[in-house]
Amino acid sequence: MSGHSKWKNIQATKNKNDAQRAKIFTKLSREIVVAVREGGANPESNSRLRDVIAKARAANVPNDNINRVIARASGSVDQSNYERINYEGYGPAGVAVIVECMTDNRNRTASDLRHYFDKYGGNLGATGCVSWLFDSKGVIVIERGTLDEDQVMMDALDAGASDFEAEDESFIIFTDPDDFSAVREALERKKYSFISAQVEMVPQNYVRLSNEEDIKNMSRLIEMLEDNDDVQQIWHNWEEA
Repeated sequence: MSGHSKWKNIQATKNKNDAQRAKIFTKLSREIVVAVREGGANPESNSRLRDVIAKARAANVPNDNINRVIARASGSVDQSNYERINYEGYGPAGVAVIVECMTDNRNRTASDLRHYFDKYGGNLGATGCVSWLFDSKGVIVIERGTLDEDQVMMDALDAGASDFEAEDESFIIFTDPDDFSAVREALERKKYSFISAQVEMVPQNYVRLSNEEDIKNMSRLIEMLEDNDDVQQIWHNWEEA
């Protein structure tokens, strides 16, 4: 399999406080609402909804909460008109950043993100300015625990995974984006639980920052982006120490 991935973008922290969990649930709720509106409320016939539900479960969102959001979306109680949009730019010292958003006000979101990038030594760029530095891949992360590495790898490859990596505390399974749902569901049937399961923008190469001010600004930029309710995911090629 491939070499060490230097995987740094997985948002898999277990010890989130209540405020962080609430923010994550708010972001996931938006994804569920949009998935229901685009493909219906039945996960059996809506693959995107199945994927978002799996993502929510990996983030420890209770099933009752998930079901309430689906019911609300299918009943058109929530009239917010969200759209998906990706913003691209450069952080300090040329770190490539993709910000995946879901917003009901494109102008507000663009203004907020431009402010963050400008304030912390970067700049918001045009669509496509950095996305060529990333590959879209399905990424499934399983906690290593007492699992047998060879067995997990064989199960992943049998399910259709394209690559497998073992790290100190986790196994990382990569898929082609079109195969992600099928691989995830096959592993679920084998009773695996996931730290994270979603389609990610994976950097082709990483940038290491040596200047302390750049490191501070990049960290702060990520914090500000994560704190924005319109931001769903942040992908970057900063190789954090």
